[in-house]
Amino acid sequence: MDDNKLLREILNDEEYCDVIIEVGNDPHVKIFHAHMVILHYRSQYFQRILSTNKKKNDGTLTYIKLSNILPEIFQIILRYIYCGNLPFNDYDASDIIKILIASSELCLQELITSLQSFMIEKNTSWIEKNLYFAYQTSIENNSLVELREYCTDLITNEPNKLFKSPNFPSASENLLISIIQNDNLQISDVQIWENILKWGLAQNQELPSDITNFSKNDFKILKDILQQYIPFIKFYNFTCKEFSDKVLPYKKVLSKDLYKDLLKTFLTLSESDRELSDINLRTVDSKIITYKHAELISKWINRLNITDELTSPFEFKLLFRGSRDGLTRNKFHRICNNKSRTVTIIKVKDSSEILGGYNPIEWKSDESYGTTKDSFIFSFSNNDGIENYILSRIMNEKHAIFNSPYYGPTFGEGDLILWYLSFYCNYCVKTSYINPIRKTGNVFTVEECEVFQII
Repeated sequence: MDDNKLLREILNDEEYCDVIIEVGNDPHVKIFHAHMVILHYRSQYFQRILSTNKKKNDGTLTYIKLSNILPEIFQIILRYIYCGNLPFNDYDASDIIKILIASSELCLQELITSLQSFMIEKNTSWIEKNLYFAYQTSIENNSLVELREYCTDLITNEPNKLFKSPNFPSASENLLISIIQNDNLQISDVQIWENILKWGLAQNQELPSDITNFSKNDFKILKDILQQYIPFIKFYNFTCKEFSDKVLPYKKVLSKDLYKDLLKTFLTLSESDRELSDINLRTVDSKIITYKHAELISKWINRLNITDELTSPFEFKLLFRGSRDGLTRNKFHRICNNKSRTVTIIKVKDSSEILGGYNPIEWKSDESYGTTKDSFIFSFSNNDGIENYILSRIMNEKHAIFNSPYYGPTFGEGDLILWYLSFYCNYCVKTSYINPIRKTGNVFTVEECEVFQII
């Protein structure tokens, strides 16, 4: 007889059952009969329960109550406990999540691992559409590590999928803190603050929608709501305008010490320095890009959207120009090694295409990978405008930058490589960054290359 058939028959045979399991809450309660020996060896949860409630010699059945699990879900899991397999394709994604939650409670690690893999491989579209629910579920259940990591990657690259979810106002404390602590979020620090404010205001429907109508007590209520999240906000990364527009109106929700320190910090920023930076940006010394390109690249460095205002522009200081210094990897390393916060700009020969990348860490020649979460590569299809561009942020931060004397500036494991082995060996192949930046082939010839240090 087939082993699974035998186990199914044992499951359905109540005569020799010695455990009664009450599942669900009124009015949805169902009684299941099971065998102690099978439950003991298949589930750590039941093993713990049964070890404190040994079978009595008087024939009394062991009684277990599971109020947090739906009866229909437990019926599926009980079959798995007996038979050791589950036809995943027979259930939709929402049922799989329910089975995962119940499996987590019952410590069925083998089933948890298989279900997570199935969801990630076969139900990615459902996870994306229900990102808030999937992420919240993974946060609440410590054993759902793979699902949590997958959701974290989705949120990191597209945080607005979570922030703009209609369920975001009901986000838990653990979920909010996990988001704020994610240093890789593709969103600016001020946008994180704005979303936390939005969440805080939604926690009390009696708070006015307009900050100018806030009473002293309204500020106190909002302060109490936000106090555990404020320490995680990186206010010191804000621009002066962001601080003025987005923080000062809410100064009463900050502690006095924090507010005084922030005020002192932003007041000491020199207006003349900001004006000088703006002048330098608008007169960028380049044969390839205009100040419009530089302005957009600056926004990317600050993790701003293209429509956001750039209140603290950078100076693009020219370090290396191929037509001036020599279009070789040796010249590049001689001039750019040990320099950090650099932007590499490449003009593709016989094309209007511009390629480039931002490296926040130092260039070296030691045959190593540089690790950073802030690098990105990009392309413009037209050197006269910025409308048609591709931005690709780092996906595998441990392989963000490759340093070698036999390569020129290199991003990823092949995402953007210059002068590998020879002058003509330049190519782009998607590996370590999110998106490919070329649509016209992998290999190209460099007409001009410039490297700027961002001041």
